[in-house]
Amino acid sequence: MNDLTQDLVDLLTLEKLEEHIFRGQSRNLVGKRVFGGQVLGQALRAASYTADRPVHSLHAYFLFGGDINTPIIYEVEKLRDGKSFLSRQVRAIQHGRIIFSAMVSFASPEEGLEYQIAEPEYPAPEELKSEQDLKLNLISFIPENIRTAFMRPRQVEIKPVSLTNPFQPQPEAPSNAFYMKTYDKFDQALSEDISLNQAIVAFYSDYSFMTTALRPHGVNYLTPSVQCASIDHAIYFHKPVKADEWMLYDMDATVTASSRGLNFGRMWQNGQLVCSTVQEGLIRIREIETQ
Repeated sequence: MNDLTQDLVDLLTLEKLEEHIFRGQSRNLVGKRVFGGQVLGQALRAASYTADRPVHSLHAYFLFGGDINTPIIYEVEKLRDGKSFLSRQVRAIQHGRIIFSAMVSFASPEEGLEYQIAEPEYPAPEELKSEQDLKLNLISFIPENIRTAFMRPRQVEIKPVSLTNPFQPQPEAPSNAFYMKTYDKFDQALSEDISLNQAIVAFYSDYSFMTTALRPHGVNYLTPSVQCASIDHAIYFHKPVKADEWMLYDMDATVTASSRGLNFGRMWQNGQLVCSTVQEGLIRIREIETQ
């Protein structure tokens, strides 16, 4: 298996310490703080270890930035075991304090009414260049002090629908879209591991999501005067997902106000709307001291 795919599977496979208490490792994926998608995926995984059916929704709050050098402890509390739904609360703990809290709900698939909006029309992933290839075209713009980190491959393969230069941001529509999947196809055991596939989707649901609301303002996460942080995150699973097959992630933002931006996402796979996401992010403008 590709090293990045194996690393992602390992990252989302938790160690059981006691009943309903699990430990996950941390990685330096985006900088000094733990990547929010890592905590989302690990929290979903921890809750899933205590349930016998798939997740249908997760609602989370990021309370403190995570330490990339320290494992994260996940405490799962059983709130309800009903015939139709199971409810779990998950608390992520580092250095004795709760850095993240989530409510996770589980439900078995049911037959019922079916409807979905139309899938957006974008080029197929086979027609697009990978994010890694597109980064090479930006090499002359990348400051040397962040070049290594910026060029480091992500844990999943990404193909953006359109390219923007993050080092020369311009005002544009508050929308974004790209395809994602693991680099390798899963074997049968991993393919049938529902919670792992859902955890990977939760993991990459945080990629570039918060910054969608920054686009109309002509700034991004690299702009020195912009302070960005995820505040909360919700994900709804409508249908089964396969993390090793192409997933189209279509995002848009509806408002920026009070130093916050609200973002919405829809995930499409094989013509079906399989997931929806919502996230509010902090987008505070700071004064930069000059020498």
